[in-house]
Amino acid sequence: MKKIFTILAIIASVLAIMLSVLPLSNLAIIPSIIALICGLIAFYLSKKSGEVKKIIQFTFLLTIIALALTTYKSLFNTAEVTNIEALEKKEVTSKEEAIEELNDIDIDEDEIEGEIEAEDIHIDG
Repeated sequence: MKKIFTILAIIASVLAIMLSVLPLSNLAIIPSIIALICGLIAFYLSKKSGEVKKIIQFTFLLTIIALALTTYKSLFNTAEVTNIEALEKKEVTSKEEAIEELNDIDIDEDEIEGEIEAEDIHIDG
């Protein structure tokens, strides 16, 4: 039982570290809480048997680091809003360029009708 909770605590703490580094670091809170709970249960069970392993203390350290990173990123990283007008202007110009390119394409109606008739003959034939 102690091994199961120790393994769950290790997995959850490593997952919390990985999530705390990513841009969506707020997701690291859930595995951190799971790691703390499993670590406390494993610590209690190992203390009851008389031998406390260093790996349990290591999972607490990883979990504390993950929570510290998550807290730091949530407090000091702010979402910056860029100049939206420039993006809208660029979108409008790209649409205008696309329309100009489509207007520049020269398609003869005779060629299209000839291809359609050739396909009809091929299908019927």
